[in-house]
Order: sequence, then C-alpha cells, then structure tokens
Amino acid sequence: MNSDINQHLHEMKKPNLTHQFPTMTRKEELLLHLEEKYATEEQPIEAYLEGLLHAKAINYWDYIQVDALFSLQKTRTHFPDEMIFLMYHQVTELLLKLVTHELEQATAEGGVSGSVLFEKIKRAKRYTEVAQMSFDVMREGMDPAQYGKFRHTLTPASGFQSATFREIEFYCTDLWNLVMNRKKDELKGSEDHDELFKWIYWQMAGLDHKTGKKSLTLKQFEEKYMKTFRKLAHRYQKRNLWQQYLSLPQDEKTPELIALMKEFDQIFNVKWPLVHLRTAEHYLEHGKEVKAATGGSEWKKYLHPSYQRRMFFPELLSKEEFENWGKD
Repeated sequence: MNSDINQHLHEMKKPNLTHQFPTMTRKEELLLHLEEKYATEEQPIEAYLEGLLHAKAINYWDYIQVDALFSLQKTRTHFPDEMIFLMYHQVTELLLKLVTHELEQATAEGGVSGSVLFEKIKRAKRYTEVAQMSFDVMREGMDPAQYGKFRHTLTPASGFQSATFREIEFYCTDLWNLVMNRKKDELKGSEDHDELFKWIYWQMAGLDHKTGKKSLTLKQFEEKYMKTFRKLAHRYQKRNLWQQYLSLPQDEKTPELIALMKEFDQIFNVKWPLVHLRTAEHYLEHGKEVKAATGGSEWKKYLHPSYQRRMFFPELLSKEEFENWGKD
C-alpha cells in the first residue's frame, strides 16, 4: 500500500511537459503520460483506450451503491423504530471502518513519521467524535415502548459483538492493556498471547461469574472472530499506535502529538462509552423495572469506563489523569 502511495506521489511530482515543449497541448501531455504508464506495466494502451471509449459514464448512485446499501436493512419486527436502531448501528460500523482505515496506515510496517501519525490519529479521533455525538439519534429518536418490544427479537445478539471495535483496540495498544482491570498489574508488559487472551476484558460481558460458563453471545463471537483477533494482535504487537509512537525520534514526540493521543484515548474509551451507557439507561431503565441486556451482560458495569479502565496510552497520563480515568 505504501509503495502505491509513493508511486502516486511520484506521478504527481512529474514535471509539466508543456514547460519543456511549449507547443504540446494538455491532451498530448496526458496521452504521453498514459503511454509511459502502460509501457511500464507492459500493457497495451490501445486496449485501455478502447475500453474507455465504450465505458458508461459514472453516476452517483452506482458509485455509492445506493440500491445495494438500502437493501441491507432487514428488520425482524413491524415496529417502525426498529429501522432506526438497525440503521444507526450500520452507520456506526461504517464510522468504525473509517477509523480502521486510518489506523492501518498509521501502523504501517516499517513505521511512519510523527507528522503522518498525527494526521491519521486526528482523523480517527474525528470519526470517533461523530460516533459519540450521534448517539442522540438513538437516545432521543426511538419510542421506548417500541424498543422494549423489538429488542427481545435480537437476543442473544449484542453490540458487544462488534468485531470492528475490537480490531481498533488491537491497532491502538499493547494487548496487556486490554485485559481485565484486576489482572493489568500482573500481566503488564507480557507478550504471552495465550495468557493475555484468557483474561481479555470483553469476556466479562459474556461470563457467568458463578459457574464460569460462557454465554451463547460470547461463544458465537469467539467462534467467528477469535482466530482473526489472535492473528491481528500478533501482527500489531510491535507496530500498534503506541509502539509507533515509541519508535519516533525524540523531536517528533511533540506536545501536540501527545495531547492528540490522549484526546483520542479519552474520546474512544471514556466519552463514547459514557454516552452509550446513558442511552442504555434511558431505555433499559425506562419504567420501574431495570431490564437485562440482549446479550445477558451486566451492562451497567460493562459499559461504564471506570469499571475496566481501558486505556490505550496509560504511560502518557499524569497521576491525576490516571486515577480519575473513566469518572463522570
């Protein structure tokens, strides 16, 4: 991917041949560049030009795949507000995909510069802020009575099963930072992935702590994604965002970069979960009865950031910031 970017930048920096050949038109210059491009790729330019001759003009709906996009909303009930719930989560997954798109570039093999790291984290932070601020669509946009009915058709599915959310965590920090809070000191700095995954924090949402048995929600999630998660964690253990930061020259570890990393950490691991918690409270505590989550988790504990105290970059925090992490 980096070679493609470098090649593109190289092409952009090519001299304008009209300066060397004043009589050359822009059309002639472009044709010359095309001939060079396809000659380098050992491809016949005539075939590509003929393909262009017969190609249809692109339009918005085909490029965005609007029809396909709008065909993905498959509700399970006839309650109108289920559509809001479903589409909002689809939008959230797309925002999370934008975050991973930036983090993949920020954690490129071989390292990146401080300026690239700054730009990519800034973009990831912006997408996360959109997700955080958009939660009012859920909190204020659904009828609690309807939600109280259609939510039962979603059992045992849970937002806890968002694999993209977990992938972001692997891109951002060392695996030991993602273990249960009570095991963090013991496992700090460990590279034993078998032991670390044994204590990964999100298991707390799917374990019966009396019997030790896993819920169906957790078992389904691990069956589908655990192999992928292990490969991802192994691949990024030496080049996640924190490791990228550590590898920077000292003069590139700027106060601006440090502040941005702390802001991203705070938004992703504190502010967004708190908004999620308040939304869950609005619906699951609506009325006198406190309802269980569809995945069966102790949702008030699980969602509150002070419970697991997830942090991507704890080393950047002051003592006061560390102690107050996750508090309202």
